Amino acid sequence: MPLKYLHTMVRVKDLEKSQAFYELLGLKKIREHVSEQGRFTLVFMAPPGQEEAPVELTYNWDGDEGLPSDSRHFGHLAYGVDNIYDTCQFLMDNGVTINRPPRDGRMAFVRSPDNVSVELLQNGEALPPAEPWASMGNTGHW
Repeated sequence: MPLKYLHTMVRVKDLEKSQAFYELLGLKKIREHVSEQGRFTLVFMAPPGQEEAPVELTYNWDGDEGLPSDSRHFGHLAYGVDNIYDTCQFLMDNGVTINRPPRDGRMAFVRSPDNVSVELLQNGEALPPAEPWASMGNTGHW
């Protein structure tokens, strides 16, 4: 039985803040669905040229008191980047906390405004360890 990946859905508390976060990562809105009857908005975002692999942001108009929770029932989203150090610096410069810095030149973790853990992986080989990343400690958890 063949299987095809469609998307990953995450619930968000503040659609505007969450869209801005995913835009900082480089994702673009590829489509939106608004349901007046269901009182929700779905925004699909994907890296340019990878529209077949979106993340679906689900915003319930009447709120969701459980968000953002820190439950670990959802693992993480993962995206490859061309330069892990430049990406992390850009995110930090825009107010994103680097929860697990790329000390190894390969992997970092950040969290969305809704506590969704996002893993950033260096495309190809790991970059050589570099400061300030090599000696930077973790902030919170991922």
